[in-house]
Amino acid sequence: MENTYRRLMRSVTDRRIAGVCGGLANYLNIDPTVVRIVFLIGLFFGFIGFWAYLIIWIAAPEENRIENQ
Repeated sequence: MENTYRRLMRSVTDRRIAGVCGGLANYLNIDPTVVRIVFLIGLFFGFIGFWAYLIIWIAAPEENRIENQ
């Protein structure tokens, strides 16, 4: 049996600032616009969207860096 798992990676192709929303949308199989709206709502209500975006930006590698290794 083959072990297959998905990793959260920042998108290189669907990027606006750092590719966080595009990568998260790809991981969750949803539209990137929905993820961007959720981050904006989180930014306006409690500032949690900014910190979540920043943490994912630092922690998640870019797609092409993983594929080239």
